[in-house]
Amino acid sequence: MRRKTPQSEGDMPIALPVGYANIHGGIVQLLDAARHAVVRSVNALMTASYWEIGRRIFEAEQKGRRRAGYGEQLLARLSLDLTARFGRGFSPDNLENMRRFFLAYPQTGISETASRKLNLSELAQTFTLPWSAYVRLLSVTDVGARRFYETEALRGGWSVRQLDRQIGSQFYERTILSKNKAAMLLKGRMSGSEDVISPDDAIKDPYVLEFLDLKDEYSESDFEAALIQRLEDFLIELGEGFTFVGRQRRLRIDQTWYRVDLVFFHRKLRCLVIVDLKLGRLTHSDVGQMHMYCNYAKEHWAYPDENPPVGLILCTDKGHALARYALDGLPSKVMAANYRMLLPNAEMLQRELEKARRRLEFRSSQDRSQE
Repeated sequence: MRRKTPQSEGDMPIALPVGYANIHGGIVQLLDAARHAVVRSVNALMTASYWEIGRRIFEAEQKGRRRAGYGEQLLARLSLDLTARFGRGFSPDNLENMRRFFLAYPQTGISETASRKLNLSELAQTFTLPWSAYVRLLSVTDVGARRFYETEALRGGWSVRQLDRQIGSQFYERTILSKNKAAMLLKGRMSGSEDVISPDDAIKDPYVLEFLDLKDEYSESDFEAALIQRLEDFLIELGEGFTFVGRQRRLRIDQTWYRVDLVFFHRKLRCLVIVDLKLGRLTHSDVGQMHMYCNYAKEHWAYPDENPPVGLILCTDKGHALARYALDGLPSKVMAANYRMLLPNAEMLQRELEKARRRLEFRSSQDRSQE
């Protein structure tokens, strides 16, 4: 017996056998499991490779006994040569992460046979968390806390997103102070819907893309880069005193690296203007992060005779665009009013952002139709 479904090919209905939902569901589960397995395998081999790279860098430095500056020169040269050969993923900062990873997980915890014979498959079995999780763990300076988070991440099957949230909420310190530690640990192992990582999300992990030398067509970075380019051109075309300073400007706070999309200098306001683009809706964390950028820029990028930097957050979601200035940190209301008068109107920026988004989406759809 066959049943009809609403799906059709042309005007002809498609008849499906009884039990099709079970067949389809089983295949979906199989493919999801296979893709998860692929990502886990790639992550394990990547982590093992990066541990070995860290070991070789440390050994090349003669365990830190080389003259001052040798390590920086080594990382800079390796970064240039490895990037030329393998593409992204080998910046001096990433190489330093690999070195720090080896120091945090020294030879004592690794099979000497696996390391000596460079058996990556065997070495990979030692590292059961994804590389992005180890990078996050390296930001925890307290060794006891780091081991705690690693143990709980393994025991609870935490995603990197969940690990990041637990570290950010000081779960270790709260557990230590709690009178009912067992209840705290049990609660910490519970995950919410926002913690679930699909195979697509796992494959989009920038570290995985870099390691496999895949381009970002799997993510939205090409679209984001095109939008940033258009906004850069647009702000300069306004002729209102914007001078281009930099693009994808990096800054480091504690052990975490951030990247600012665009930095301008406004000649009339005599201040830096920091522009950050978000693909998606605006959140409170986006606003807080922009204030952090402005405070960092004031301390490290601005000159003493310049006014405080101002931030511009641009968000674009499907069918919606939003522009917001971060002016709350300015010393006076008069200064904030002056900034609002001389900076481009937020509504105008929203319209331009929306036009650019539609133009890029149309161009992308045209390109796909011609393939």
